[in-house]
Amino acid sequence: MRLVKFIETKAEKAGRPKWGIVEDDTIKEISTSPFKKWKETKKKHKIYDVRFLAPCKAGKIICAGLNYLEHAKELGISIIEEPVIFLKAATSVLDPGGTIIRPSICHRLDYEAELAVIIGKKIKNCSVKEVDDCILGYTCFNDVTARDIQKIDGQWTRSKSFDTFSPVGPVVATSIDPGRLDVKLYLNGDVMQSSNTSDMVFSAQKIVSYISTIMTLMPGDVIATGTPSGIGEMKPGDVVEVDIEKIGTLKNCVAQEGDLDA
Repeated sequence: MRLVKFIETKAEKAGRPKWGIVEDDTIKEISTSPFKKWKETKKKHKIYDVRFLAPCKAGKIICAGLNYLEHAKELGISIIEEPVIFLKAATSVLDPGGTIIRPSICHRLDYEAELAVIIGKKIKNCSVKEVDDCILGYTCFNDVTARDIQKIDGQWTRSKSFDTFSPVGPVVATSIDPGRLDVKLYLNGDVMQSSNTSDMVFSAQKIVSYISTIMTLMPGDVIATGTPSGIGEMKPGDVVEVDIEKIGTLKNCVAQEGDLDA
């Protein structure tokens, strides 16, 4: 099943955000968010009549670092023995199709394509075997990073938490195996990252389980599982796309802070 959160774009129909199931070019509306008990309704929408929204209620965004073998190698870092995690501000979430804003103090803005987990229900101290029952599904994520600020700070919070630095969505794919999915990133149509989740040091389930031993996870929380090798720079005017097998494509453009107000 392929879930999306959306809003109708026609002025006379625009209203509250809705959820639905994507089938070809049609969205079948469901009665409420998939974090609650829901059922299909009789309402249908054409994809070109809606705008997709970030498919989460992110109280928190937890990311795993250095989780691909080839990425660790390109950075000259030894393979880690347990997941390295960090937080991004929930206010950094950006809708599919939204504009990534390069802050005026940033001179090197990087993309990082990632598979993300959307948590489906409240969990704490969840075993690896129990994780699948706690996950709503999987989606695309771009862990946008102000690389020069990251190097200055020596830690990751500021460099990864600016507004618009967490594009996520649009599709949440349920009932898929996250362990063998092709992950690609396109910059202006050129492939810049190309890998497979089989290159992960820790599986998505292991990461979720590990994090649940540290903090309670709530419905709508986002867990990003790390980026493969090939990270690089984005500049104003660029178009960046994260494409993940069996899920779909997350597309955003880049602009300089202040340019949209000019």
